[in-house]
Amino acid sequence: MRKKMLAASGLLAITAASYLRTPKLPEVSPLPDDFRWGIALAGFQSEGHSPDSNWKRYSDSRAPMISDEVADAADWLNRVEEDVARAKDLGIGYFRYSVEWARTEPVIGTVDAEGFAFYDHVIETVEAAGLKPMITLDHWVYPGWLLDRGGWLGADVVDLWLAHAERVVRRYAGRGVTWITINEPGVYVDFEQQNRRFDRKQRDLMRRRLVEAHRGAYALIKELDPGAWATSNLAILPPPLHWADDRWFLDKTVDTMDFLGIDYYYGLSADNLTARHALDEQLWRIRMQPDSLLHQLRVYHRKVPHLPIWIIENGVCTDDGKPRFDGLTRSRHLQEHLYYLQFARDEGIPIIGYNYWSLTDNYEWGSYRPRFGLYTVDVTSDPDKERKPTDAVATYTAAIASHGVPPGFRPTSRPAWGVFAAPWRTTYGRLFGRRVTGE
Repeated sequence: MRKKMLAASGLLAITAASYLRTPKLPEVSPLPDDFRWGIALAGFQSEGHSPDSNWKRYSDSRAPMISDEVADAADWLNRVEEDVARAKDLGIGYFRYSVEWARTEPVIGTVDAEGFAFYDHVIETVEAAGLKPMITLDHWVYPGWLLDRGGWLGADVVDLWLAHAERVVRRYAGRGVTWITINEPGVYVDFEQQNRRFDRKQRDLMRRRLVEAHRGAYALIKELDPGAWATSNLAILPPPLHWADDRWFLDKTVDTMDFLGIDYYYGLSADNLTARHALDEQLWRIRMQPDSLLHQLRVYHRKVPHLPIWIIENGVCTDDGKPRFDGLTRSRHLQEHLYYLQFARDEGIPIIGYNYWSLTDNYEWGSYRPRFGLYTVDVTSDPDKERKPTDAVATYTAAIASHGVPPGFRPTSRPAWGVFAAPWRTTYGRLFGRRVTGE
């Protein structure tokens, strides 16, 4: 018995050592010439001068977990040309933004010509820069009048939402738009539940209506803008949160997706429980896990092997622009995630694009303290809202020009031990990485 115990202890020690030892990582291949590079931003977070909406009211009333009023955000409403020029200088090909329903229909049944004129100006500026638009139809914001009617709990919300979607798609069809129907549906529901005190039945009702809205929007896009690609981008949250999201959204809509849009920020592992800080909104205290991106890509490729994958959002949070506690710079974070993206492509996972979140610092859903921008903007202290480049601007520009990380690059971040999103052959993969084809 003693010998068996010693042997078992030795085996555990060897196993632990194998997990803790940094593996020798291979050289990765450059990305192809047709790889899609982009940046992303969202209307309410960046535009400022916000019309009446659910989030304007949350901001004004200081709803739960909101510390700052939105005010004029990064003032993108008045800085479209200069910001699109900055994006073009990076060498990207795709510019993601949202068309805000609250700006285009501030009163029910009344389409605002000035609101649509702004988005006409945006797409014209994007096109003039030689970039392709990626338009989000719903980035968690809807008109205040809809909130008065119950928001996503109202009886006619899907019909009203689809009327908004049809106006936008019809207006910009034929212009090479890549369409995102609903941004991160699972997080959308979570925010509405927090700010409006949803009960379980109300949460489930909103989920069903988001599925119905996405499916309806996809059908509209195929009718009005044939040939255009459409999808909804999924937030890869720390397990087990996204397992549940997959059940109610991805599994029911995957047949209405032309590619799998993934937003990856955080991992979760046995040696990294800092993801709990997502609960207290201190996102800058979460330790990044670049290698977990590889594991997640493996799981989702096995789950939907017929769909190419586009990283719609990826970025790193700093605390008011101060250095991170773990010493990870924005530049290094970008390079390490690109390394694992290229690693995944070398394994045969069809990754076709990558968007950085975000072009500038902006309103992070209740606070200006979390900073995600390639360009720093001191919204609360700088009346001029000057755009100041971070170290990642040069890094992203170089990565795009050279098709990925430099030759010989290797990550220095310690690989996570006991990653919960493990390769497909694990129990996780068998349970939650099963193939789906939608309904």
